[in-house]
Amino acid sequence: MTTGFFWDERCFWHGGGNYAGMLPVGGLVQPLDGGLPESPETKRRLKNLIEVTGLALDLVMQGADPADKADLLRVHPAHYLDQFKALSDAGGGELGRRTPFGPGGYEIAALSAGLAKAALFAVLRSEMDNAYALSRPPGHHCLPDFPNGFCLLNNIGIAIEAARAAGLAQRFAVLDWDVHHGNGTEAVFYDRADVLTVSIHQDRNYPMDTGAFADRGTGAGAGCNLNIPLPPGTGHIGYLAAMDRLALPAIRDFAPDVLIIACGYDAAANDPLGRMLATADTFAQMTGQVMALARDTCGGRLVMVHEGGYSETYVPFCGHAVLQQMAGSAICAADPFAGVFPLRQPDAGFDAYLDNVIAQMETQLRA
Repeated sequence: MTTGFFWDERCFWHGGGNYAGMLPVGGLVQPLDGGLPESPETKRRLKNLIEVTGLALDLVMQGADPADKADLLRVHPAHYLDQFKALSDAGGGELGRRTPFGPGGYEIAALSAGLAKAALFAVLRSEMDNAYALSRPPGHHCLPDFPNGFCLLNNIGIAIEAARAAGLAQRFAVLDWDVHHGNGTEAVFYDRADVLTVSIHQDRNYPMDTGAFADRGTGAGAGCNLNIPLPPGTGHIGYLAAMDRLALPAIRDFAPDVLIIACGYDAAANDPLGRMLATADTFAQMTGQVMALARDTCGGRLVMVHEGGYSETYVPFCGHAVLQQMAGSAICAADPFAGVFPLRQPDAGFDAYLDNVIAQMETQLRA
């Protein structure tokens, strides 16, 4: 198994402003170290961990060129890119909602999108069996002309459109298991029949006004969008059930040429921006599920693009578990919370409630 790992030190240099949690606070509240919860440390520590354990030796570690202007224009209008570049050149600022950036923010965001593009191209050209892009800033909340939720460019959308333009694939499936709804990727492809977008997320977390199960796409894209909103506290069993009963069958029926995962780790049990109780083992098992599905439907072509995840202590272990699965490696990083987080899982009563929630969505999908 050849697994690519695409990263660049400069992506760790992107910085936010004077924020506490999700809200700008001026000088009234001491900000988090580094500003936004979306800090470089979760991703830098993931890279550090795979180097310390030796897992990096089982990966093909490499960088990538930034996405170029033509790549960006396939998803984002020129007026948005021009405004973004001008503000970046002037020292930074904020274009949308909760998306502050500093000098060079435009170039770093283009590099982040370039990592996703390179990972997708490597898999579609059969240079890698699968690949992981350590993209930062993330991208799944960015609409074509409006950045939000820490996302400045839509990394996955840019990668997909570049691959299509290069004639590398025609049908793409995106599965987003970030705890927040993938509203940006949904918006990019909402009226398209050639891209299936599936989002498993905590119901009404962020954004609070998107991500409804009833939102199935429009026009030619009707039926090509699937939102799976889950209640807070869903936990390990619930995530695997939602994957097995809702997300995976939809992707299998769509029969994509490649499967792309918007891989956020903020559904983890101690994440400050989520309440979903997933564990490193949850992410490992979901990775096993999508690898098996990719083998059955698209020749094993699987790409992971890093999105959210804000626990500096736990994201590295969740990411290590995913990469170990992708590479088929024997090198593991023992979960330091393995004795704690399983004890915090939902009880049988909640699991029965969740089973009913999933069953209702299954019934509506069959109708």
